[in-house]
Amino acid sequence: MTTTPDNSALVERAQAIVSDAERVTRAHLRKVSLPGATFGLITLDNGEDHTKPNTFGPGSLLALNTAVDAALADDTIDALAVTGKPFILAAGADLTSIQGGGPDAVRIVAELGHAVFRKLGEGGKPSFGLINGLALGGGLEVALHCTYRTVMDSAPALGLPEVMLGLVPGWGGAWLVPNLLGADKAVTLILENPLNQGKTLGGQAAYELGLADAVFNGADYLEQSLLWAASVLRGEVVVERPEVDRGEAWDAAIARAEGIVASKTGGGSPAAAKAVELIAAARDTDRDAGFAAENDALHALSQTSELLASLYSFDLVQKRAKRPAGAPDKALARPVTKVGIVGAGLMASQLALLFVRRLEVPVVLTDLDQERADKGVGYVHAEIDKLLAKGRINQDKANRHKALVSGETDKQVAFGDADFVIEAVFEEMAIKKTVFADVEAVVSAECVLATNTSSLSITEMAADLEHPERVVGFHFFNPVAVMPLLEIVKGDATDDATLATAFATSRALKKTSILVKDSPSFIVNRLLGRFMSEVGRIVDEGTPVEVADNAFAGIAPMPPFVLLSLVGPAIALHNNETLKGAFPDRFYVSPALERIVAARKGSYYGPDGAIDPEVEALLEKPADPVVLTAEEVREKTLAGLAEEARLMLDEGVVAAPQDIDLAMITGAGFSFWNGGLTFMLDVAGISEKVSGKRFH
Repeated sequence: MTTTPDNSALVERAQAIVSDAERVTRAHLRKVSLPGATFGLITLDNGEDHTKPNTFGPGSLLALNTAVDAALADDTIDALAVTGKPFILAAGADLTSIQGGGPDAVRIVAELGHAVFRKLGEGGKPSFGLINGLALGGGLEVALHCTYRTVMDSAPALGLPEVMLGLVPGWGGAWLVPNLLGADKAVTLILENPLNQGKTLGGQAAYELGLADAVFNGADYLEQSLLWAASVLRGEVVVERPEVDRGEAWDAAIARAEGIVASKTGGGSPAAAKAVELIAAARDTDRDAGFAAENDALHALSQTSELLASLYSFDLVQKRAKRPAGAPDKALARPVTKVGIVGAGLMASQLALLFVRRLEVPVVLTDLDQERADKGVGYVHAEIDKLLAKGRINQDKANRHKALVSGETDKQVAFGDADFVIEAVFEEMAIKKTVFADVEAVVSAECVLATNTSSLSITEMAADLEHPERVVGFHFFNPVAVMPLLEIVKGDATDDATLATAFATSRALKKTSILVKDSPSFIVNRLLGRFMSEVGRIVDEGTPVEVADNAFAGIAPMPPFVLLSLVGPAIALHNNETLKGAFPDRFYVSPALERIVAARKGSYYGPDGAIDPEVEALLEKPADPVVLTAEEVREKTLAGLAEEARLMLDEGVVAAPQDIDLAMITGAGFSFWNGGLTFMLDVAGISEKVSGKRFH
C-alpha cells in the first residue's frame, strides 16, 4: 500500500518561493454533519468575484495543505470533501506566480502539488471531489485524487489543457486518468481535446466519460452531493467502476495518440510527445513512479522554448486582451438598451443569440419578409431551448431571453429606439451602403452603426452617410458563440464615443477585442489570405495538394485546404480577390479556386478523406511543374506571412506584434505553445531572414 510521504521539507521549500504576484486561493474548512457522517468541507476561494477563477500557486497549495491536515487530524470528521466557490472549482496552476522562483520553482511546485493532493486520496479518510463548475488542469486533478467525485451537469469546462500550453498534466492527471478511464479516454482528455483548440467537456459529458461517479443539477448541487456522499459512507450506494483494459486496447490508444501528435504538431511539441510517453507508461507503473515521471517531465518542459511561448500567449489572453491597445476612455461609452440586426440568416441569428444572452436587452432581427425574420427568431428560440435542456439556464431565464428577441420587416419600427444596429448581410459594398443609408434614416443621431464585414472598407461604407462618425467595424469569427476574437475596426471618420461604445459592448459580450485600422481584410483574414495565396500559387505551379496540406502540422490550426473547405471556397475567393485588388504585387487569386467556386464545390475533399476527383480535375496541370517538398512549402509560406506581418505593423494596422499574435490565437486557432505567429517566426529565424529584424 502506498503511504503518504511527510511533506514538511517540501512545505519549507515552497514557502521560500511564494510570490506577491500570486492571487492566493484560500481553503476554508468547515464541518457539515449529516445522518451517519460528518464531513470536513474544504471550499476553495480566492476572495475575488465569482468570475475570477481559483488557481494554484505555491501559496494556494500551502493553504490547501493546511486545511487538509486539519481535517485529517480532527477525529470528529469522517470524510473530506473539496469544492469551489460558485461555478468554479479551479482553473489549474498559476503559472505567472512561479516565473520568478528560479530554475527549481517548477519542480518544487510539481512535487508540492502531488504531495498535497495525495493526502486527499491516501490520508486515511474517504474523500469526495465536488466539481461545481469550471475545473481545468490542477482544478480537475485535485478532484481526481479524491476517492469519489460528483459533478454539476451544467459545469461549463472540465479538462486537462496542459499540452496546449507546452506542458503535461503534472499533478497526477497523466497517471490517474488512464488508470481510471483507460488509455483511449485518457488520450482524448490529455491530447486530442487540448490539441483541438483547447476543447473542454461540460459536466454531463464529463460524467458520461467516467470522470465523476454521480451528476447533479440545480442550485442545490452541493446539498445533493453531500447527501449522496453520506449514502456512500453508510453503504447505501456502492460505486462501481469498469475494469481498465490493459491489453490490446491500450496499445491501440497509444497508436491513436501518436497519430494525433503527428497530424496536429508535426513533431513540433515536446509536451505532446511526452504526454504520449506518460500515458503509455501508466499501464505498468505504480503511483509513485507515475508521479515522479510527471515531476521530471514538468521540470524538463519548463526549460523549453514552447513553455516560454505558452507563457507569452497566456499573458496575451489574460492581460493584453483585457486592456486593448488604443481603446478610448471607457467613460465615453454610451449605454446600449436595444440592439437591431439587419438580416436574419445564420450569422445574424447567431449574433442575436449572443446579444440577448450577454446583454439581456431587446434584440430585433429584420429581413426582406416576415417569414425570413421569423425563421431567424425561431433559430434563437431553438438554441435557447437547447441551453435549457442542458441545464445551462433555468426556465425563467429561457422565457425572458425568448421574449426579448423579435423579428420585423419595418426598419422604422425595429430600429427607431435602438442604440446599436449591426448589419450581417451579403459581403458586397453596394448592398452594405444601401443598408446603412436605410438604417440611418430611421435611427437616432447617436445610434452606433456596426458592420460585421470581414474584409470591406469601413471608411468607404460610411462615406455617403450624414453621420459617418458613428460607423464601426465589429467583425466576429465563426462560430460566433465559440470564437473569442472580435476585431473592432476604426474608419477614418469613426469617433471616440462610437469606439468606446463598441469596446464596452464587446466586453459585455465577453469577447477579446483588438483595435484595427481600416485596411483590407483587417488582421486575421489578411494573414490567412496571404497564407492561402502562397499555398494556392505553390499548388497551381505543380505541388500536390496533399503535400501542401501536410506541410503545416504544428504551425497552422489545420491544413490549408481543409481550412479552405471549412471557410468555404467562395468566401476564401472573395477575400483573396479583395486583397489582390489592394495589394496586387503580393496576393494571388488561384484560377483553380475560381473554377472550383464556379463548379459550386464546397470542399476539396470527398467523404472518404481523399481529394474529390472532380476537384482534382479542376486543378492546374502545368507543362513544367515545380514540385516542392513539404519543408520547402512551409518555408516559403512562412516567409510570406513574415513579410505581411511586418508590413501590417509598418502600416499601423495594429499597434504591436502582440496584437497580431493575440488575433491569430483567438481568431484563427494558432497554438499557445507556438506563441501565435510572430513569436513563432522569431524562434524559427524567419523574421530576421525576411526583414532583417525580429518582431520581439
